[in-house]
Amino acid sequence: MDKNEFAARTEAVRQRLYRTAYLYLGSEADALEAVDEAVYQALRALKKLRQPEYFETWLTRILLNECHKELRRRKRFSADASLPDTAGPDAYDHLPLKEAVCHLPEDLRAVIILRFFSGYTQAETALALDIPQGTVATRQRKALVLLRLELGEEGDA
Repeated sequence: MDKNEFAARTEAVRQRLYRTAYLYLGSEADALEAVDEAVYQALRALKKLRQPEYFETWLTRILLNECHKELRRRKRFSADASLPDTAGPDAYDHLPLKEAVCHLPEDLRAVIILRFFSGYTQAETALALDIPQGTVATRQRKALVLLRLELGEEGDA
């Protein structure tokens, strides 16, 4: 894959990458920075890509690593490990679903974000997270049960 093809394929998935990063980090600025850093890291490691047909999942994996780095950095500099609310006009930030997803354990949250908010298939999610497809299905079921419980409890209060 040459740099022109890299640029074209990256541009084609940029929106999906941004959406994934935003859901992980909860901040527009941090999401843009994570996407930019992931694209930069991918360009530097382009020669390591053995199977160009998996470009999108490879790039997504790099993005997830960047998001995890940022979350670890936040944890070090903040006593509060939860994702901060961002001030902005986006009503999504105040939805109970976002809060419920943020409270999921990291492994379950990753599956939910990729499957339902970023539009990945189970197979793509498995590749991006480097886990078996059956594990994706199991984590998805567990996460959905936890989300139903949390959202159901909020509805009863």
